[in-house]
Amino acid sequence: MSYDDETDGFDSGAGGTGQTRTRLPEGGTGDVYGGARRPTRNSRSLFTVVGVVVLLVAAIAFANRGDGTDSPRTTDTAKGTAPTAATGIRPVAGKHAGIPAGYARDEQGAQSAAANYAVPLGSAEMYNQARRHEIVSTVYAPEAVDARQADLDRVYADEGFLSRIGLREDGTAPEGLTFVSRVVPVGTKVQKFTANAASVAVWYSSLFGLAGEGSKNPVAESWYTTTYEMKWIDGGWKVTGHTQKDGPVPVGRDQVASSAKEMADAVEQFGGFTYAR
Repeated sequence: MSYDDETDGFDSGAGGTGQTRTRLPEGGTGDVYGGARRPTRNSRSLFTVVGVVVLLVAAIAFANRGDGTDSPRTTDTAKGTAPTAATGIRPVAGKHAGIPAGYARDEQGAQSAAANYAVPLGSAEMYNQARRHEIVSTVYAPEAVDARQADLDRVYADEGFLSRIGLREDGTAPEGLTFVSRVVPVGTKVQKFTANAASVAVWYSSLFGLAGEGSKNPVAESWYTTTYEMKWIDGGWKVTGHTQKDGPVPVGRDQVASSAKEMADAVEQFGGFTYAR
């Protein structure tokens, strides 16, 4: 065996011999790990990889194993959203005087009634005397109808009030303008509830003004919360009284206001909804 077969030909300076011995494989294969030992090493590596994979699969299965109960995070999330989540109960199927009717005698029914009553009570139809009387007679309890009719008649017959909001003496919009008065409920909340009475707060956005070229009172958005006191009378929820306050009011975005024509077209083309809590 030559010198180069036993060494790498360089002085490593280790062990004081000045040489580093390297045994080359037999048979001249060039395999520095030895040809006879390679198959054994590959088998061992294969078994190691398989073992790691099996352990990994087992660990994942254990981590994902359910015990039949919700995790604390899932439970907390569900509890946190439940008060504001939709109940999933179908809207009422019937109407009376064009207003949804036939609510359940429970909290969901009371909230649905309050939301649907807020819409006509805040609509442009209230400026027409005949339609206003029909709405009030449908929504309010019999013992409250007369007093409420009288109060509203005084307000809507006030020429000063009508003039300030840009309407004619008969409550109609001037030629070329469209009167907009819409209530859009955002949510409801039960304040008090029994089988015979309920107090429900309705948070809503209100669109109010005159749409059209030359309008001095353009359509603007406001936010209110109205709380309706209701009684269960003759198989339905009826309003006995209400209170109103401003807000909560969100921060407005920096959006460009639509043109008078776009707003007028939207009012004519986009219909409202029947609400169900």
